[in-house]
Amino acid sequence: MITLYNMPSTAGMAPHIVLREIGAPHRMVLLDGDAKAQKAPEYLALNPHGRVPTLVDGDLVISESAAICLHLAETHPQAGLVPPLGSAERARLVQWLVYLTNTVQAEMMPYFYPDRYVPEEGAAALRARVEARLAGMFAHIDGELAGRTWLLGERYTIADPYLFMLARWTRNMTRKARDLPNLGPYLARVYARPAVAEALKAEGIGEPYY
Repeated sequence: MITLYNMPSTAGMAPHIVLREIGAPHRMVLLDGDAKAQKAPEYLALNPHGRVPTLVDGDLVISESAAICLHLAETHPQAGLVPPLGSAERARLVQWLVYLTNTVQAEMMPYFYPDRYVPEEGAAALRARVEARLAGMFAHIDGELAGRTWLLGERYTIADPYLFMLARWTRNMTRKARDLPNLGPYLARVYARPAVAEALKAEGIGEPYY
């Protein structure tokens, strides 16, 4: 059985949603972040970086949220969450997934962990700059969503729960992704999928969902 090590409202959310979308039997292990369970020796034996998520699928142990989403979708093609290999649509999916994890998600780290980058007195200024940069990124995504049901068009893919997860992280920022004209209705459509609502409920997440 597949096991996903996760913490609520972290980068494990997208793989959690994908697990429920593909309908695979799985075990969810929710680590206690307050107790630093991700730094415990038994977890570090699985993931030496001490971060979530980590997926155990038989003998395979894999980390990094985007990689886990790809693995789950590719090993469960019947779910239709990834386009065929070699197709133009597949290339667009990979482009979006890399953009979301390598650009948008990476940009969010200084906002949530400013102490890793600047002294305490510089945290507010850093967060303001990060918010401005993120606002530009989400404005770009909002423009791309014009006239589309999902990020790739009419096909729901693993890029959609990934974008939902990152947009959720803006819910307490001054400039929220949900306030944009295309992203707001789009996020409502993603949340309306049973797998998404079930995943948030299982993680104990309440409103605002995004």
